Amino acid sequence: MKFPLFSFVSIIGVFLLCFLGPLVYSGSAYILDPQSILLPPSWDNLLGTDRLGRDLLARIMEGGQISLIIGLVSAVVTSLAGLIIGVSAGFFQGKTDKVIIILIDLFLTFPTFFLLLALVSYVNASVWVIIVVISVTGWMGMARMIRSESFAISNAPYIKILKIADVNSLKIILKYFTPILAPIFFISFTFGISGAILAESGLSFLGIGINPPQISWGTILSEGKEVIDIAWWLSFFPGLMIFIVTYSLINISDYLQTKTDSKEQHE
Repeated sequence: MKFPLFSFVSIIGVFLLCFLGPLVYSGSAYILDPQSILLPPSWDNLLGTDRLGRDLLARIMEGGQISLIIGLVSAVVTSLAGLIIGVSAGFFQGKTDKVIIILIDLFLTFPTFFLLLALVSYVNASVWVIIVVISVTGWMGMARMIRSESFAISNAPYIKILKIADVNSLKIILKYFTPILAPIFFISFTFGISGAILAESGLSFLGIGINPPQISWGTILSEGKEVIDIAWWLSFFPGLMIFIVTYSLINISDYLQTKTDSKEQHE
């Protein structure tokens, strides 16, 4: 499988647009203009305006910062949590593994999105609250994959010898487990970003995600659903951004998975 250059460039482009675009673009994401309500895309407003006359391109750039930060930070937390929990289960095994399996199965008993809805409905949503909620509900898949691989590594003869020699457990994990598990970690990380962005967008679309005046792609989508028949651009462009990021990350993740599988076959 060839390196997904287009997907990689698309991801970089989205990040540059959202984080550097506001520095050079003159439009404002918050200034109301009663004379410019629901204007279609034009040279004056490249992506049109919303129901309050605010520039949609400026809002997408501003909202993209929130959505991407939530995606990145949530993916880091869930991937690290899954890595630590999965390695602990596979390395120590025994009672530790049984407790972790019960915990994973307990979380998997509840559908993830409904668990998200239940948690968010009891707290006032903010960027960090959304990150915590997504992280709490998203580590199980990573933990299961890492646990499976960790069991295989733990059963290797050289690991058993190191354990018998009473070598420090942390040293064994960092030196021998981490390099082997790194590809799985990065695959999970790329999936985690897209999953977190979709989760946040879904919550905001339902009106229980990011609260005004903060903006995310999900909140912009939610605002556009009521006027989609007369102002298609309000839903199309934020939806397009979510699609580009998700599709690109999935392509990159598939490439990493292919490279990992190919390496294992050669070994």
